[in-house]
Amino acid sequence: MQVKNIIKVALRSIMKSRMRSLLTALGIIIGVAAVVVMVAIGDGAQKQVEDQISSLGSNLIVITPGASASGGVNRGMGSFNRFTFDDVQKIKDEATLITGVTPIVRSGGQVIGGIGNWFTQIQGVSPDYLEIRSWKLKSGEFFTERDVLARSKVCVLGSEVAKNLFPDDDPIGQQIRIRNVPFKIIGVLSEKGQTSVGTSNDDIILAPSRTVHERLSGGRFISSIQVSAVSPAQIPKAKEELRKIMREAHKLTQGEEDDFTIQDQADLATAATETSKILTILLGSVAGVSLIVGGIGIMNIMLVSVTERTREIGIRLSIGARSSDILIQFLTEAVVLSLAGGILGVSLSFGVSYLLNNYTSQAANIQPEIIFLAFSFAGAIGIFFGFYPARKASKLNPIDALRYE
Repeated sequence: MQVKNIIKVALRSIMKSRMRSLLTALGIIIGVAAVVVMVAIGDGAQKQVEDQISSLGSNLIVITPGASASGGVNRGMGSFNRFTFDDVQKIKDEATLITGVTPIVRSGGQVIGGIGNWFTQIQGVSPDYLEIRSWKLKSGEFFTERDVLARSKVCVLGSEVAKNLFPDDDPIGQQIRIRNVPFKIIGVLSEKGQTSVGTSNDDIILAPSRTVHERLSGGRFISSIQVSAVSPAQIPKAKEELRKIMREAHKLTQGEEDDFTIQDQADLATAATETSKILTILLGSVAGVSLIVGGIGIMNIMLVSVTERTREIGIRLSIGARSSDILIQFLTEAVVLSLAGGILGVSLSFGVSYLLNNYTSQAANIQPEIIFLAFSFAGAIGIFFGFYPARKASKLNPIDALRYE
């Protein structure tokens, strides 16, 4: 009952000056809301990246060219390319822990057909590509291994390309020209959405790898190799197996460094989310500063309250109240004020997150843990910054307090 009475007196004291109490708690309200929303945005962005990485394909492993150096200057990953179709065939023949492999031959250009023209990227791939990338067809069919070997001029459109070139027509069976090379459309891909860097997966045309390599890319080597492991558990062993096969294919002797890089989804996800994590910590820290500012506001108003209620404190002490009772009373007021600000701040954060999720492309994912943490931190702020005014009130001399005008 004593605790109940203390809280009741604290609430009564706070409600006497509603506007002042609200303005005092404003720092806590904004601080808690900012912490929750900033961390929620960071968590939402991280989840978006993870979803985009997982949408790349089932058990995906990507083999990319290594780096080259000239005159002491390293040109970066992908600058030393020795990948050929023989490498792809060797992987297909010798690897035992994979379910599919495809070369990636990249090109780009103006595509003419339908109602106009459209600039997009063209990728030369093998029939395993759809399985590796967990991609489905919206309509039509995919090309076969026979089409790859025959250098057939057939293609499959991404949904965005199909929408822009054939908005009101079925593209299946129609022709387009890519760099003045005619291609017959045999299929349209289902929508895939954005990549982790914000570009569209659907703004693409897929064609047989050897056709793109010989008719469009004009390069000697293929861009990269994508592989699907038999299961997530087998990815580490599959990567090691692929490394041995690629070293044999490129005739690398013991002691020579790999001229290629092998990455799986975990590697890609770690690299992609690292920046997001750093940004979340930074934004959360900045938002946390506003909580401290709110705590300073509470301390100031409590000091004012002690001054205004000096005679009240003197009366309580003179009729038998202990110094600890005064300390607990003022400390409780500070904590209640801080927690009330925390409740309003959490409520505000839900409103902001709702607006972000429904009216912007930014996702905000509020976790129960961050709500509990922000609420607990608000209470701790109340205790920390309320202790000094409460202690000052408890140390007042009853006689001096009663004489105070």
